[in-house]
Amino acid sequence: MSGHSKWHNIQKTKGAADAKRSAAFTKIAREIIVAVKTGGSGDPANNSRLATVIAKARAANMPNDNIKRTIEKAVGSGNTDSYEAINYEGYGPSGVAVIVEALTDNRNRTASDVRHYFDKFGGNLGATGCVSWSFDQKGVLVIEKEDLDEDTVMMDALECGAADFEPEDEVFTVYTAPDDFPAVLSTMEEKGYSFLEAKVEMVPQNYVTLTDEKDISNMEKLIDMLEDNDDVQNVWHNWDN
Repeated sequence: MSGHSKWHNIQKTKGAADAKRSAAFTKIAREIIVAVKTGGSGDPANNSRLATVIAKARAANMPNDNIKRTIEKAVGSGNTDSYEAINYEGYGPSGVAVIVEALTDNRNRTASDVRHYFDKFGGNLGATGCVSWSFDQKGVLVIEKEDLDEDTVMMDALECGAADFEPEDEVFTVYTAPDDFPAVLSTMEEKGYSFLEAKVEMVPQNYVTLTDEKDISNMEKLIDMLEDNDDVQNVWHNWDN
């Protein structure tokens, strides 16, 4: 068990995420295009990376028509080579570990922006590998509890190939190995489950608690600025907020 309430963080950012839904769809569409290009197929059955992004899109309530159109555009387009995936690592206030995943067509612009955000809000951008060693990549499926039976959900998840299961106050969180994520997701969907969140994440091995109000404010602003950047796809951190 991870020993930490993943849903605690999801709830805190849900309102902001809803307000930025259009921007979120644009970012997911970019991920779909790159997944099709790098995976060499518009068929998620033959492209595990695409299957993973589609799962993320569905959990974010991206309309199926949008997903389909984006895949068709990617299959028929030859101009997606300009995007490259880059990860940045650094520290926020009081040593909070931060990983920034970006898809960019201008490495210099994105690096400059990310560095500026870290510097402005009491952090510093570090070298590759400086914090990623303290995270584990996992597939994460979040299921709303409603009237579901915990033992049944746990057994279904494990039978579908999940690596771990964590009951929380309002949700069940299912963890998978990254490579197993598409298969576990598909099999659980066939069993009738739907998900509040479904994606491959960088999950911290431990968490940092901030007590200073200035540090808390700066950390919130740092995350907001990073997530608002068009090139930034995901921001992972070990702040226990």
